[in-house]
Amino acid sequence: MKPKEIQDLLEFIAQSGLEEVNIETQDVKITTKKSPSPIAAQVISNGAQIMHAPQAQLAAAPVAMKEETSTKPAAADELKYKVIKSPLIGTFYRSPGPNEDVFVNLGDAVSVGTTVCIIEAMKLFNEIESEFVGKIVKILVQDATPVEYDQPLYFVEA
Repeated sequence: MKPKEIQDLLEFIAQSGLEEVNIETQDVKITTKKSPSPIAAQVISNGAQIMHAPQAQLAAAPVAMKEETSTKPAAADELKYKVIKSPLIGTFYRSPGPNEDVFVNLGDAVSVGTTVCIIEAMKLFNEIESEFVGKIVKILVQDATPVEYDQPLYFVEA
């Protein structure tokens, strides 16, 4: 891989919100890991190890700071409300299809077993059901965005 291709790849990874990425081919091995400090990338090519990512560090720093500030209020709300969390890593969808109605809206009543969203992982569409009886008071994830394991998706008022 050329340095420009590696740099573009690192910028894409920084914008994707992924915490850690490992890519390995016959010629190149790339490992990136997001930490409290900016992203550091390690590229191993033909046995030589190169530390690389000066521009990716600049792109990743604002993303990390944004995530920290947005999770603090959510932590306070988690004490007040029940939380429906993602049971897997994938892409969050509020509706079963592009032109179909969403499963739940703000203020909708849910009961145990009510489908609240779909998470697509590896071309499998997994229906996520409510584990609580209550009312949806906050939707924490935008439609068609990636989610992490155990990431809060909805706040439910009992």
